[in-house]
Amino acid sequence: MQSLGSPGTLDVMNHSESVTTQLSTVEEWTKALAESSGSPGGGAGTGVMLSIAASLTSMVAGYTEAEKSQREQLSGVHSRAHELRQTALQLADDDASASNAFGAAFRLDPGPEREDAIHRASVHAAKASAVLGERAINAIEDLGWLASNGNPALIADVVVGFGALRAAIAGARTNVSFDLASLTSAGATLEEVREQHPQLWNTVSRLSDALDRIDELTAVVDKKAAPTEAL
Repeated sequence: MQSLGSPGTLDVMNHSESVTTQLSTVEEWTKALAESSGSPGGGAGTGVMLSIAASLTSMVAGYTEAEKSQREQLSGVHSRAHELRQTALQLADDDASASNAFGAAFRLDPGPEREDAIHRASVHAAKASAVLGERAINAIEDLGWLASNGNPALIADVVVGFGALRAAIAGARTNVSFDLASLTSAGATLEEVREQHPQLWNTVSRLSDALDRIDELTAVVDKKAAPTEAL
């Protein structure tokens, strides 16, 4: 492992800071993700997974021909997925920025300044992940609608979309929970954290419920998506 002061590591850090999900190729972004720089990291990866889920939702919606009574609903699904694809990438970059601040806070020397920096960075990071998680929760039922009403030839794409969406929600849930727990490093107890940040605390439960909902929807279409499993 190279020291933080070595030229090679500085090159990695500078490169990762110039890489964004919105402007980089898949090769550039995943190369930066593979480096030991912390940004982009799992939080940004969560945003990318959400964008993939939104992209697949948009694709399936585009290939679906709905009855007249369902055309407005299909149009809404398609429109929301199209918008979410790009929004998710922005949220991924926001999370990468929050990750930088989080890491910088923990590198400070012990003392009041470090504790205050950890508190601010932890809350900011938790909020960034919570926003991403809420957008992922809102996308579940649109994909569920396509599982029942979308082009049946693309059911495998729907299931892949569920997988990507599940990864996004699981990532957001873990990140919010971990960031809240990090506040204990600044001297707070978990009970105090819950009382001080009830909305973020409740988000963890909402994301857990969302994972159960995705598993429920996936199980319903599994026989259609993977019929050989029934043999």
